[in-house]
Amino acid sequence: MCNDYRLHVDVASIVEDFADLKIRIRFSEGRSNLEARDDVKITDIGPIIRTVEGERGEGDLVQRRWSWPGANKRPVYNFRSEGREFASNRCLIVADGFYEFTDPTDPKKKRKDKWLFTKADAPIFCIAGIWRQTDDVGEAFTMLTMEPGPDITPYHDRQIVILERHAWADWLDPTIPAQSLIKPLAAGSLHVKQVG
Repeated sequence: MCNDYRLHVDVASIVEDFADLKIRIRFSEGRSNLEARDDVKITDIGPIIRTVEGERGEGDLVQRRWSWPGANKRPVYNFRSEGREFASNRCLIVADGFYEFTDPTDPKKKRKDKWLFTKADAPIFCIAGIWRQTDDVGEAFTMLTMEPGPDITPYHDRQIVILERHAWADWLDPTIPAQSLIKPLAAGSLHVKQVG
């Protein structure tokens, strides 16, 4: 499952991309710079865009921890979407790539093969997420998962929920049923390449 993603996008580019969709980005905690990172890992801080209660067409960009401690204290970084509606605390996780790992193709290698997935037709994409307040770490987010689409199936038996661009505003509106937005991408929507 996705436990590592990439973000090489600055705040201005995010704001511009969302403005094209008529989504205004707020900065309730101030406008912070985003550092370009090849690897955003579990427990790292990353930017999310949260629902603004009562305001369709707006999102609040904040930085939060990826994963909250589960009942067994292990990090909850992925969360199954099947059968759930997520009527509150939705967020968009902005990325420009994510990684999956497979057993090594070379039997002499000890480390798993690392694969980078990017969106074929866009410089950034959004992963469907939810956030919650915890006593242990404060507010934190997790990525929703689903059955794999055709581009992911050769690499993993689950995948993160990548929302179509036209669904970003809908995901920020908790009155729109989540299950109507959670769909696999068409074959060829993602580019994949092996990385070191």
